[in-house]
Amino acid sequence: MTSIVAALGGSLLRPEVEKKHIWLDDLISIIRDRVAMGDRIGLVVGGGAPAREGIDLARPLINDDYHLDKIGIAATRLNATIIREAISESGIQVSGIIPSSVNEAVQLLEEQPVVVMGGTMPGHTTDAVAIRFAIAARADKCIIATNVEKVYDEDPRMKPDAKSHDYLNYEQLQKIVGPAEHKEAGQSSVVDPIGVAEAAKAKLELNILDGRITDRIRQSMEGSDFKGTVISER
Repeated sequence: MTSIVAALGGSLLRPEVEKKHIWLDDLISIIRDRVAMGDRIGLVVGGGAPAREGIDLARPLINDDYHLDKIGIAATRLNATIIREAISESGIQVSGIIPSSVNEAVQLLEEQPVVVMGGTMPGHTTDAVAIRFAIAARADKCIIATNVEKVYDEDPRMKPDAKSHDYLNYEQLQKIVGPAEHKEAGQSSVVDPIGVAEAAKAKLELNILDGRITDRIRQSMEGSDFKGTVISER
């Protein structure tokens, strides 16, 4: 039995309008196939646009990042509920609740083949939550499904000639994403710097890929070659 945890960036739930239902249907098909093979799957869903919009609305009135983070967490749990309900409606056995802590998620994954969750507490991004979930559940890997193709040495949206990487070790990735410190509410990088430090300590393999292309999520879960970046000790 294989256990895999995937962080699904909130932006993946907000692709082009005509494609969003296809993306979710494809994701459910992947989960169904992995569960049929006996795998256990943990999904941690980000807040995306609803989180950013909520935080932007409140920021002129709220100065404390702790309280702004709570708004973002609420958005992640909304997105997680969308995915959980869609998986359940398709007939796949999935935990009936959205866990509020990593410990609760691990316990539920021992009872159910699929667990879907959002954020947990202020100061912890969903990337970091997914990595902690994967470590605690002794998962084989943690997939970081985002809206960029690979890890780049600079932001490719700002630097079109930025260099991409197929393989990196933990130290190299940490250098790219920055020191293991909490970022301001609403900000993000390709993967959470605190999560990278924890993955390095646990020697947890990370697969960073463009989750908008669901075949790459499938390939990573299957252990096949995929277009993205593998983070390991090598």
